[in-house]
Amino acid sequence: MSKKIEFHGSDLEKIAEYYHIPKAEIIQFGANVNPLGLSEHIKQELAAHLDIISSYPDRNYTSLKKSISRYCGCDPENVVVGNGSTELISLLINQRSAKKALVLGPTYSEYERELSLTGGHLSYYNLKESDNFILDIGDFINSVTDDTDLVIICNPNNPTSSAVSQCDMEKIVSFCHKKDIFVMIDETYVEFAPDMEAITAVPLTRRYDNLMVIRGVSKFFAAPGLRFGYAVTSSHEFLSMLLTHQNPWSLNSFGAFAGELMLQDTGYIQKTKDLIAAQRRSLCRKLEKLDTFKVYPAYTNFILLRIRKEGITSFQVFEAAIKEKMMIRDCSSFQSLNGEFVRFCIMKPEDNEKLMQVLKNI
Repeated sequence: MSKKIEFHGSDLEKIAEYYHIPKAEIIQFGANVNPLGLSEHIKQELAAHLDIISSYPDRNYTSLKKSISRYCGCDPENVVVGNGSTELISLLINQRSAKKALVLGPTYSEYERELSLTGGHLSYYNLKESDNFILDIGDFINSVTDDTDLVIICNPNNPTSSAVSQCDMEKIVSFCHKKDIFVMIDETYVEFAPDMEAITAVPLTRRYDNLMVIRGVSKFFAAPGLRFGYAVTSSHEFLSMLLTHQNPWSLNSFGAFAGELMLQDTGYIQKTKDLIAAQRRSLCRKLEKLDTFKVYPAYTNFILLRIRKEGITSFQVFEAAIKEKMMIRDCSSFQSLNGEFVRFCIMKPEDNEKLMQVLKNI
């Protein structure tokens, strides 16, 4: 049995150094980024407008907010933009100053880190493997205590790839509205969903002012280095508070310009949705035939697997893949994932087939 090395499962530089593999040769199945890469149309437009960085962006991002409103179907006055979704998550958590937050887990660790900085108490409601990580809405609502003042949900969720429908999310938001509880919904992966309109909570912002929906372009638009995020809320009081504490020109000129173009790039958007949908169906069918793994329903561009083969660990599966220059995610660092789990994102068909061969040989 291989000795587990002490590094984070998605730390590309350390992994490349340890396994003596050039970083450029590693296929990143752990990053959850669109395999198409940055849109060629966006590349051409950015190259043709490099001089935009010589000017400050519009302080109010008026044109960008209008593009976001058309893309999401919301009022531009309900939109805030920022330096990636990470900044907006940090701003929201900091300004809510929650005394007790309930987080749907297992999930992204950044929520816990930000909450720890405010000094509030945090508790998890963990999705159950026995339910295929599908949320029991009634049980979740019953777990919200009277002193809870913030609920955090990643939807679709990372790493489980499960999702809460808009109909069920409204039950949560409505309940929280009556209890004066604010809800943060992180929709980083929502565009990858088989039916985005059935999942997104943006329409709920028209009827409820106790939630904020946060998105970015890192994953779907393959632009993590751009650092462009945006959020939607109808609570103008809270929005004003965020803007008061946000640094001016938080999003640079390049990010604002590129963000507008990305949200209007309908050809790229549809090509991505078609690729992910086709490959997700194909991969899940193949994986369900393997006795080694249990595959869970996937609503985004990554798939979670539980290892069922006796004596095989998530780290061993990770090593089998990295030795073939494919980096998947060893999920042992995710809180509450009891057992041996790995996660990988959907890449191009030829790369997916290479990974399938590794998984078949485990």
